[in-house]
Amino acid sequence: MPGSRDLDPSSSPRALLGAELRHAREKAGLSQEELGQRLFVSGSFIGQLEAGTRRLQREYARLLDEALGTGDFFQRNCGAAAKSKYPEHFAEAVEAEALATEIRQYSPLLIPGLLQTPAYAQAVFRAYRPTAPAEAIEELVTARVDRSRILDDPTSPLLWTVLDEAALRRHTGGREVMAEALRHIAGLIHRNRIIVQVLPLRAGAHASMEGSMKLMDFEDAPPLLYFEGVGTGRLEDDPSTVRYQRRTFQLLTACALSPDESLALIEDIAQDYGHEEHP
Repeated sequence: MPGSRDLDPSSSPRALLGAELRHAREKAGLSQEELGQRLFVSGSFIGQLEAGTRRLQREYARLLDEALGTGDFFQRNCGAAAKSKYPEHFAEAVEAEALATEIRQYSPLLIPGLLQTPAYAQAVFRAYRPTAPAEAIEELVTARVDRSRILDDPTSPLLWTVLDEAALRRHTGGREVMAEALRHIAGLIHRNRIIVQVLPLRAGAHASMEGSMKLMDFEDAPPLLYFEGVGTGRLEDDPSTVRYQRRTFQLLTACALSPDESLALIEDIAQDYGHEEHP
């Protein structure tokens, strides 16, 4: 089990709890695996809490206080670390995403959030919430754009995305919105900021037909896997599950077009969208 990195406790509530958890665990003379057994979770889960890649939920905060003899410290402080502008099922994944050194993702139905333009994101959210007030949609779009700022760093995290051709050809928001969205992706590729492969329709059946996946690797914490459905999502740290889905991603890349072929296809489809549709 890799050791937890030394967090700066003043940097965030999450960092404070991670540093304090590591201190309390070591003071109690427990390994991550031993503490995990007392909470009925894996040692990896404890390591992710200490590294700040997982949110401390209230039920685990109570168990930690009992196991480590810390009174009600973790129960009193876990609320501050849980505040988020994202939906509850997604908030923990977003926070882990921001700390990841490498992200590998496949989404079969739409352009992934980190690569979306504001106009594309607005079209997606409006489809999800057809009766929501405009202000609520705008808040969701702003939060999604904020997520993409992790790509402002020129090198980290590594983002390797397999895009399904079906998502590129789905008229989400109209032709102008799609042309802008694909040009945005092409621009990131030209700047060597992301790796993109397109899974073509002609590939037929493939290893991830049942849904999307996001694999996240960290410098000093075990990897995480995120599954998502309509209004639901979960993080998974089981090593065998992570290994299986990593192999699934490898199978996807084997079926997908090369990065150069993918860029050419993205630019061709963007050009098609850019032409006015004639009756």
